[in-house]
Amino acid sequence: MFSLRRAISTGALAVLPIIAALLPAAPAHAADSLRDHAAARGKFVGAALATSPLAGETAYRTIAGTEFNQITAENAMKWDATEPSQNQFSWSAADAIVNFATQNGQQVHGHTLVWHSQTPSWVQNLGADALRSAMRNHIAQVAGRYAANPAVVSWDVVNEVFDDSGNMRDSFWYQKLGDGYIADAFRAARAADPDARLCINDYNVEGVNAKSTAMYNLVKSLRAQNVPVDCVGLQSHLAIQYGFPGQVQQNMQRFADLGVEVRVTELDIRLQTPRDASKDAQQAAYYTNMVNACLAVSRCSGITIWGFTDKYSWVPDTFPGQGAALIYDEGYNRKPAYTAVHDALAGGGTTPDTTPPTAPGTPAVSAVTASGATLTWAASTDNRAVTGYDVYAGTLKLGSSASSSLTLTGLSPQSAYTVHVVARDAAGNLSAASGTASFTTSAGQPGGACAATYKTVNSWQGGFQGEVTVTCATAVTGWKTTLTYPAGVGVTQSWSSTLSTSGTAFTFTNAAWNGAVPAGGSATFGFIGSWTGSGTPPTPVIS
Repeated sequence: MFSLRRAISTGALAVLPIIAALLPAAPAHAADSLRDHAAARGKFVGAALATSPLAGETAYRTIAGTEFNQITAENAMKWDATEPSQNQFSWSAADAIVNFATQNGQQVHGHTLVWHSQTPSWVQNLGADALRSAMRNHIAQVAGRYAANPAVVSWDVVNEVFDDSGNMRDSFWYQKLGDGYIADAFRAARAADPDARLCINDYNVEGVNAKSTAMYNLVKSLRAQNVPVDCVGLQSHLAIQYGFPGQVQQNMQRFADLGVEVRVTELDIRLQTPRDASKDAQQAAYYTNMVNACLAVSRCSGITIWGFTDKYSWVPDTFPGQGAALIYDEGYNRKPAYTAVHDALAGGGTTPDTTPPTAPGTPAVSAVTASGATLTWAASTDNRAVTGYDVYAGTLKLGSSASSSLTLTGLSPQSAYTVHVVARDAAGNLSAASGTASFTTSAGQPGGACAATYKTVNSWQGGFQGEVTVTCATAVTGWKTTLTYPAGVGVTQSWSSTLSTSGTAFTFTNAAWNGAVPAGGSATFGFIGSWTGSGTPPTPVIS
């Protein structure tokens, strides 16, 4: 769903390998700009731009136009800037960004259509039906305005849907619409612009962790429902004092293996001020690591730096005592971080790696349970380096590992599995499949060791929002609970679960992505109810 006309007219050849193969970029030279080197690698390198210095400072405009082949509006396309009052749209700032990109042969990434922050109070105060309608209208108007513009090639459709623990963020969107608003937003965006790349974007999801795994499960679930999620954005607001995230390349690759594009959307690397040579060197190394991770993953389309000069960075106002996060200093001088990005991108003149790893050894199976098993295998070798392994049952991918072992989870009880392993390298070359191994999971009763607790989150005349937390003493692969209400109570909408109804008994079963609960873990779902009466809504009987 990407327009060839749009890609060619903006110089966006790097995003689509098939187009790059038809129209190869000219070779870059050592002294060339960041954008020249990125294009030679089949990638983009971008910057988030602010409209005020873009209009008023020659140095800012010059660097923005000559060093980057992709730009993102830092604030000009957000809801508060484009629709401050209902159905009253303001386009001047967003148009200025798009016009600048057109003049400089750059592609534009729209940011952002649906977010809990920088959204006017009139939106937040709407009821559920009016809120859903306003969201669809906003997406149709904003994304639709630029649908025919060849410069605007992608959008952050929804932004920051998870909290720091990897649970759904308890935003006004989630409270009123449940997690269904995410799919609704993507479908509305596809209708508004059939050619644009549609992205979901979040922070602290660069490496493999609980939050990135929640993002992975959500994207996998959405795509299984034919929701048009085309790409995943990794914000990557990093800090040298906290260390570099673990397994960034592997994390990018697992998203890429879902069939989506990956992009670093908001890269900056802050430090505790003042700067010194040691901090600059560490910051530069982090920039190198991020660029190299993207270069190693074929579906990573590029990197956008969140600004480019420390003069206009958001960091000092948000993190007191920290800053100097970008690749130019406040006087527009290039920092070691600039050199790091430049040299990492310029390193693309080496011969492409087309040699796949050797096949892994046949996996050995141990520790089989009702919901999982542990696999180990002899490691592959490669002419450069093996970066990871994927385990399959037929064509179904069960998991990935950076080492030669993997503990599978989320399997079905009393089920037969025949598995094999495939190795991959940094260039994306895949090995031949290993030999197969077969096993059958033991019997188990999903949900049998779980208990549920209920609370009323909010109530209003004729309606209420309920939430249930399912907590499991032992690991399970699925759960369900039934809430029985007195007459006059109904459930009109639910999320993070599948609902079935029998009279006044409402049975909630896990969604596809949250059925596996570890020992001592929990899963939460919610719903909107209707009822007759006054005062506090009735409490259900749980079974």
